[in-house]
Amino acid sequence: MASRAQPFRPRFTLTLLYVAGFFLLYAMLFALPDLLAGYRALGPGPEELTPDEMARAREIARQAMGGGKVLIALVAALATVGFGIWRNVLPGVR
Repeated sequence: MASRAQPFRPRFTLTLLYVAGFFLLYAMLFALPDLLAGYRALGPGPEELTPDEMARAREIARQAMGGGKVLIALVAALATVGFGIWRNVLPGVR
């Protein structure tokens, strides 16, 4: 008797993609208010930024994800994926 091959189910890969996607979502949500404030502070200007403005923009971006926001975003992403798997709402990992 020939046995049927198991269907390919990439649960681990999908779980990693869900964690990465939710991490990016939460990281952007945490950083967005600071980035918008920095954008308003720099103001509209010419196409090219001066070196001083570029350094200021880098500092604003660095501060936007500072203060443990990266860790909070990672924990929130893991909790969201864990809850989604537990409630069977994430396609591919049911």
